[in-house]
Amino acid sequence: MKSVKNLITKMANTLASSKSELCHPFTVAVEGNVGSGKTTFLNHFNKYENVAVFAEPIELWRDCDGYNLLDLMYKDPKKYSFTFQSYVQLTMLRQHQKKIQQPVKLMERSIYSARYCFVEKMSRDGLMAPPAVAVIDQWFQYVTKSQDTNLDLIVYLRTSPEVAYERILKRNRSEERTVPFEYIKALHEIHEDWLMKKTLHKCNAPVIVLNANLDKSVIEEEYQKYEPHILNLNKSPLRAKSY
Repeated sequence: MKSVKNLITKMANTLASSKSELCHPFTVAVEGNVGSGKTTFLNHFNKYENVAVFAEPIELWRDCDGYNLLDLMYKDPKKYSFTFQSYVQLTMLRQHQKKIQQPVKLMERSIYSARYCFVEKMSRDGLMAPPAVAVIDQWFQYVTKSQDTNLDLIVYLRTSPEVAYERILKRNRSEERTVPFEYIKALHEIHEDWLMKKTLHKCNAPVIVLNANLDKSVIEEEYQKYEPHILNLNKSPLRAKSY
């Protein structure tokens, strides 16, 4: 009787484990400053059929019932920072919650960097009043404790502020034309404190740091060094997508 009970317990644990793995794929957040090369990174890994890639939902930020919140935030951050970050938090939560068939999920940024880096920056600059920060934080605490927003790995695309700013100028996105170098430099320091020094907020997953200063012509070699870790290859061998 005891052996039967042990077998049933083992089967139940196995089913629970399998269910957990199905509900929560190996989830990687790709973090870094503006202009750190996140799109290039995601494009590299998007060729594998067992990887689901989620870019930042910028188009949603540009059209929330007809309002370009991203543009409004850049033009008048003191007025629109709270509105913008509230919507960012909602859309990033949806990214975390999207169900996929693939065993690996790569996300461009996360609900954590939205709070730990961007709300932090707005708070320091006085662009978001303390009561507004408190409301954002209460929602963040509730969501991350009650919903599955867990990360298995963070990939930090580490760039110097100078390189990041040069790339921003070259790509010339309309909303970014007014972004000063000082903003990029300060945002770099916040990322460093969060992901490198681990002195700011909570780093809730292991971190891999990539040298994202490298030119596009050689950056893929840097990606390939870390593919086994990024894609959890011990459990899910890679297969190239067919087009």
